[in-house]
Amino acid sequence: MKRAAKPVREAYGERPWMDPRDLWTEALAGVLARPVRSALTTLGTVLGITTLVITIGVATTAGNQIVGRFDALTATSVTVTVPAAPPGGDTGPLVGWSGTDAVRRLAGVESAAALADSAATDAVQVRSNDVKAPGDTSGQSLAVVAASADLATAVRGTVTAGRFYDAGDVARHSQVAVLGDQAAQLLGIHRVEDAPAVFFRGQSYTVIGILGGIQREQRLSTAVMLPPTTAADRLGLRDVTRVLVNTVLGAAKQVARQAPIALAPGHEDALTVLAPVDLSKARSGVQNDVNGLFLVLGLVSLVVGAIGIANVTLVTVMERVGEIGLRRALGASRRQVAGQFLLESTTIGLLGGIVGAALGIAVVVCVAAVKEWTPVLDLRLALGAPLAGALVGLVAGLYPSLRAARMEPVDALRAPS
Repeated sequence: MKRAAKPVREAYGERPWMDPRDLWTEALAGVLARPVRSALTTLGTVLGITTLVITIGVATTAGNQIVGRFDALTATSVTVTVPAAPPGGDTGPLVGWSGTDAVRRLAGVESAAALADSAATDAVQVRSNDVKAPGDTSGQSLAVVAASADLATAVRGTVTAGRFYDAGDVARHSQVAVLGDQAAQLLGIHRVEDAPAVFFRGQSYTVIGILGGIQREQRLSTAVMLPPTTAADRLGLRDVTRVLVNTVLGAAKQVARQAPIALAPGHEDALTVLAPVDLSKARSGVQNDVNGLFLVLGLVSLVVGAIGIANVTLVTVMERVGEIGLRRALGASRRQVAGQFLLESTTIGLLGGIVGAALGIAVVVCVAAVKEWTPVLDLRLALGAPLAGALVGLVAGLYPSLRAARMEPVDALRAPS
């Protein structure tokens, strides 16, 4: 039978390659001949490509949002901490209450305010009335701080009732107070029209306002805020301990360098400045974290998909031994047989890549819509994902294709169908 096969092959002429259209037709027919098996085989590649597209797409989208979503509050907040004792034994305060005026003149500064607190005033028993009945527990342990009149703007809060004290109250040493919204709730004070008062350390203070919606220094929501002159007279809170500065986006780093000089010329090294981190590093960190988390999952899925393609292609080769023998007997070369099965596996991988890319992009868009982000999709990602799937199919089909090409026509025709 070997002698009979040779004239047939010579009659047809053994060409190393088939017409590309014929090769594609044969490969597509092989894939569609078993649609359920092909679909299940493609599923592994679909999952791998989908995971990779989601990983890259979500990481890129999140990184793009990091400047805007990295809480503009954090990205524009600078805090200057003032030590308790001035360096060199100076008797005067290191930073005066009027020092914020110099900070506000710096380029990029939107608002600034000074605070004074101490361990002695962190937990003061504050009462909403001066009547002490037996067993009365209406007092609350609250922090009492001194703050400049522009504190509400510096902490990005809103006066929900009454008003904040002003420069006139500071100049007159007025015995007034502003409560944080949670402190007011604890004390049972919801309105200030009737001039309610709070009592602590044997003194009474008229509540003229309630400060709510505090976004920065949120501990102030449970605090009692006094004018600096009043706090110095009644509680001994004289020296500024912190300066809160808000900047425009992008100016925080520059303001952090200049603020200590503006506050304490000649002693700027004694101040401690807390500035936001570099946003580019934060963006890179988010992308790396997300990529590291999902990239392994995507690669594992691709490997599983490649193994599935290789396994099914090998089973297909074994099922089509008779067909392979007939094609070889009629003149098909080893390259033609290998090329057909290799193209089949590549087609399965390509289909998986296309479906996976489409699903991944849809998921990225849905995630962005839920998070109210602007989706960022790279065109190279959309085009490269199907190619990656095709490459997986190509690699997975190498061994089965080579095994099919090595079959001898006589042995293949003798094999049971």
